[in-house]
Amino acid sequence: MIRKFQSSDIFFDVVGSTRKDTNLFSYEQTKKTIDLVKPDIIINAAAKVGGILANNTYRTEFILENLKINLNILESCLGSNQIKIINLGSSCIYPLNAQNPIGEDSLMKGELEPTNSPYALAKIAAIELGRAMNSQYSHQVINLMPTNLYGPNDNFTENDSHVIPGLIHKMHIAKIKQSPSFDIWGTGLPLREFLYVDDLSNAIEFVIKNNITIDLLNIGSGQETSINELANEIKKVVGYTGKIQFDESKPDGNPRKLLDSRKINNLGWNPETTLVDGLKKTYVWYKKNKS
Repeated sequence: MIRKFQSSDIFFDVVGSTRKDTNLFSYEQTKKTIDLVKPDIIINAAAKVGGILANNTYRTEFILENLKINLNILESCLGSNQIKIINLGSSCIYPLNAQNPIGEDSLMKGELEPTNSPYALAKIAAIELGRAMNSQYSHQVINLMPTNLYGPNDNFTENDSHVIPGLIHKMHIAKIKQSPSFDIWGTGLPLREFLYVDDLSNAIEFVIKNNITIDLLNIGSGQETSINELANEIKKVVGYTGKIQFDESKPDGNPRKLLDSRKINNLGWNPETTLVDGLKKTYVWYKKNKS
């Protein structure tokens, strides 16, 4: 977002914040940073995130750390309702058995997918707190729920990554080692929707520029692909020539998760990056910065 917004014509000054300057687990440090910067707009992109293994392994950390981050940021803005807050959530807030494509009105109408329910509950709590602040103190909190994101600066690791950076990282290593086969969790059948990070940044800019006040908006690509299809596309991009094998003893997670993004589409925003082009750009960045 910083990279995109610094070249935007609607922002006077873009101030980035990371773990190096502010401990968001501390209310005092969070409030000190916000009081020092005096922002007109806060875009809350902070979170503890990971793929299915990390979510299901570190369940306590995922709910505690994400609750602390969101509560501290939102509470620090109490008494400053002139600050517009763009709060980034996740498509996992929606019920496991929600009808696809999943509309915003599905929120809290069913059980969550069990492998990432702690993370989802922390995100739902932030939405509810933002709505309470709006009702009681007239704060404007816009909750954007992106689908699965990928792109430059992602977390490319062996076990804690989301599916695309994880596959890119591990398949690149398999190519270098000339491994004859490559194992992937699950059956390969689940359907997923993916969005290139620059498209999310464009959506955030669109929401701000057009002063959109709808408090919950899905941000998706509208296109879904199976994990099997995704793996084979990444195989082409990486140039791996071995065999892909699926470990069906491992969990699949949600069988299908496609967001209904018609609300923001009807307002005038649409994604620009195809999955193939996004994967190519991501792999170029990975080779230059991480491999």
